[in-house]
This record gives sequence, structure tokens and C-alpha cells, in this order.
Amino acid sequence: MSGLSVPSHQTLLDAIKRDHREILAFYTEYKAAAGNLDQQERWSNQLTWEIARHSIGEELVVYPLMEKALGDKGHALAEHDREDHQVVKDGLKKIEGLKVGSAEFDSTLKTIMDNLQEHIQTEEEQDFPQLETAIGLEKSVETAKSFQRTKMFVPTRSHPSAPSKPPFETLAGLLAAPVDKLKDAFSKFPTDEQTESATAHIRN
Repeated sequence: MSGLSVPSHQTLLDAIKRDHREILAFYTEYKAAAGNLDQQERWSNQLTWEIARHSIGEELVVYPLMEKALGDKGHALAEHDREDHQVVKDGLKKIEGLKVGSAEFDSTLKTIMDNLQEHIQTEEEQDFPQLETAIGLEKSVETAKSFQRTKMFVPTRSHPSAPSKPPFETLAGLLAAPVDKLKDAFSKFPTDEQTESATAHIRN
């Protein structure tokens, strides 16, 4: 479950893309483990953990910057991205009550990932390139570091009822994180070697 090392000089778009590729890689591993419920449980936990950290990291660090740097346009983009996140959070909360590997679990997870892939494409091709142009290289690298730091402290599970905007989200996130980490201590995850192997194709 440990986070993978990242280069210190990466831009914000680099950091976001790397997370996206890891999320997609973990879903690929879940599908490849069909018939092995132990492995599917481990990969679904890893996938949920990464999506939750990534989403809230964006909401705390990136979207407020988008609104500040791009004005009304940035506000509209951030609101749309928050709505996308809410759909994914609701789906992740739903699968917590389903049996891993069941037809309903697989169908719900596929719907989550289909929605997420559309969101990923919009962020990578439209939203974040505009943001990086507006803030410049130095600010982009600085924000990437802040984004990575924030991910280490945010909740690791889906909390769809929590606020998605600072300052309330910050408080909700910090309150939820200790409970989530306690739950994670009793959950199954892939080994570090497995996650490293699954993401070996992702370039820094």
C-alpha cells in the first residue's frame, strides 16, 4: 500500500498523469485477478485507496488554484471536476457493501472506471494544460509537491457526504483520516513488489 516514489522536479500535470496511470494499472490488475478473490480484494482496496487520495488531493490543492488562476473559467472547470468526483465517490461508497468479485461489484466498478476515464481525459487534455499555462513552470512544480504531500494525510476511503471545498473539506478530511487508516491496518493490499510491478511501465 505504500506510496511509490516520485521525482522532485515533476510538474503538476506530470503528477496528475502519473496518478491516473497508476489508478488504471490497479484496475487492470483487478480484472486480471478474476477468479482469485483474495487478489481481487487486495487490488480493489489498492484502487479505492489511490482514487480517494488522488481525488481529495485535487480538491484541496489543485481546484482552488484553478479557480484563483483562471477566474470564472477556472471556477466552472473546478465545479465540473468536483461533480465528476462526486459520482466516483458515490460509486466507491456503494461497492464497500458489495462482495468483491461478484457480478454486481464488477459492474459497479466498471461504471466507476468508465466515468473516471472520461474525467481523466478532460483533466489531462483540457483543464490542467490551461492551468499550467496560467501558473508557469515554477508554480507548477511547487504545486505538484504540495499535491503529493497532501495525499499523505487525506482519507483513504470514499466519503461522498463530506464537503468538497475548503475550508470545510480540510477539516472533514483530517477528522476522517485516522479512522480510515485504522480500517486500512486491517485490510488486505497488494505487496509493494506487486504494486511496483503493476506500475513499472509508468515513466517518471
